[in-house]
Amino acid sequence: MVRRRLSPAEAGASGQRWTDVVGVVVATDDDGITLRRDPARPDAPGAGERVLVRAADVEAARPLPPRPVRRPARPQN
Repeated sequence: MVRRRLSPAEAGASGQRWTDVVGVVVATDDDGITLRRDPARPDAPGAGERVLVRAADVEAARPLPPRPVRRPARPQN
């Protein structure tokens, strides 16, 4: 997870200062961090999309544990 500082235009439109990008890190360099988005639902818009978070916009980053495997609900007896 990378917390990204929003541009003034994005911050003005959303009323927020930061946004989180959740994904798998695929590259890092002096330009920033490239992540492959990993939303909670695989059919969500942007799933699998690669996102470059510029180094100047990175506010914080931390590893997240893998999501727990969802098990189907048991039928009621």
